[in-house]
Amino acid sequence: LALSDAHFRRICQLIYQRAGIVLADHKRDMVYNRLVRRLRALGLDDFGRYLSMLEANQNSAEWQAFINALTTNLTAFFREAHHFPILAEHARRRHGEYRVWSAAASTGEEPYSIAITLADALGMAPGRWKVFASDIDTEVLEKARSGIYRLSELKTLSPQQLQRYFMRGTGPHEGLVRVRQELANYVEFSSVNLLEKQYNVPGPFDAIFCRNVMIYFDKTTQEDILRRFVPLLKPDGLLFAGHSENFSNLVREFSLRGQTVYALSKDKA
Repeated sequence: LALSDAHFRRICQLIYQRAGIVLADHKRDMVYNRLVRRLRALGLDDFGRYLSMLEANQNSAEWQAFINALTTNLTAFFREAHHFPILAEHARRRHGEYRVWSAAASTGEEPYSIAITLADALGMAPGRWKVFASDIDTEVLEKARSGIYRLSELKTLSPQQLQRYFMRGTGPHEGLVRVRQELANYVEFSSVNLLEKQYNVPGPFDAIFCRNVMIYFDKTTQEDILRRFVPLLKPDGLLFAGHSENFSNLVREFSLRGQTVYALSKDKA
């Protein structure tokens, strides 16, 4: 089962059109390894036939499997830890319901880290805060909804946070933890493609986390997404970016407020 140059180029074109993801040449092995599983699952022995099948039906369920296979999900609890004290401080200063959108939620570590931060900062009174979490990959969202993790993945949490927000598994579930329902109730998960012209999200938000996802998009796509964020942020709302991302010179609406933290300029909101 070989992947020809022409087929690789077609795959790059299709994932760019559907999800905005730019695949570099050095990703070729990754693309092969991930998609060959799809071919085997479908009983196909040729990439050309697989791609023709995709292109023949724009609404085929296989498109979602194609996207799921080619998205990368690297995440951890309290990744880029410096963001969370900034979020807590911002939340304490605001009035009304504090709303956050985690726009690349992956398997849930980021939205639950946000939820823990807000529960610690604002308490658990109903209507005080809410986290909306989305991803283009429907498989990772299923894992996120389940709220089940290995205890070893929660090293960045304090013992108090672990006790307060998670239940420990016993017996066959030894070594696993589950997010407590009281916390999970504040987090809503949904599938959102950031390429869509209109986002079906419950904005406006006090803060948007869009971390380590823009690196997969080209500059034009990044600008389009950032512009779509502008009306979804409340005045003086914050945008949290990934450690290798820089939005300063992309759109004027955002100004740097801290390490990879941007604020919506007051006159633009």
